[in-house]
Amino acid sequence: MLYQKDLTDEVIGAAIEVHRHLGPGLLESAYEECLCRELKLRGLSFERQKPLPLELKASSWIVVIGLM
Repeated sequence: MLYQKDLTDEVIGAAIEVHRHLGPGLLESAYEECLCRELKLRGLSFERQKPLPLELKASSWIVVIGLM
């Protein structure tokens, strides 16, 4: 099992690897798809497009978190 710093290093490393291969200027969905594939190659588990309920001053809504 990875510790928090090790996990952080792996996730950041995966993101950097994807950006090196794709470069700038693509849609977020392209980076997300490639990052998911890179995370799988590294043996990391994650969830995509998770709803997150939020509340603020008597208002509530749901936002979608890309990767978790």
